[in-house]
Amino acid sequence: MAAAAGRAGSGHAGAWKMLGKRMEGMASTVWVRCLFTRSRIPDSVFQPRPGDHEKYGGDPEQPHKIHVITRIKSVVGRPYWEKKIIRDLGLDKAHQPRLHKNIPSVNSRLKVIKHLIRIQPLKLPYGLPTEEEMSDTFLTSKGELIIKRHLKPVEQKEIKS
Repeated sequence: MAAAAGRAGSGHAGAWKMLGKRMEGMASTVWVRCLFTRSRIPDSVFQPRPGDHEKYGGDPEQPHKIHVITRIKSVVGRPYWEKKIIRDLGLDKAHQPRLHKNIPSVNSRLKVIKHLIRIQPLKLPYGLPTEEEMSDTFLTSKGELIIKRHLKPVEQKEIKS
């Protein structure tokens, strides 16, 4: 009986030690989480790199005017500022392309979420559509704006025999 009581007592002490380690572990994760804030991201992340043009293609002298942006990864578990940028750019649904201008204010926001999205230039293989053709256009997954031209009826001529 005494041996059983001794084992029971040591079991409780071991449980307290385990709980103590868990508490220490929880305290350290809270401390680390406080260090991961937006202000602690180094500025070098947001600066342009000269090798990016060779890696991703494109000409820095003749940049494209419009980005085709598609969200390809989930925002679950991502920081609140990345979720806000995704929502503000209209990328709530995955694999739904959105068009945005290639301007510095948009590009700075895209650099923050570049690991969640795919950016492509808008390609116009058939040129810019006219006002009448705007309703007959669609955007492909490759970033091409295709004009679906409708055939017009041909006037029939009388055949004289």
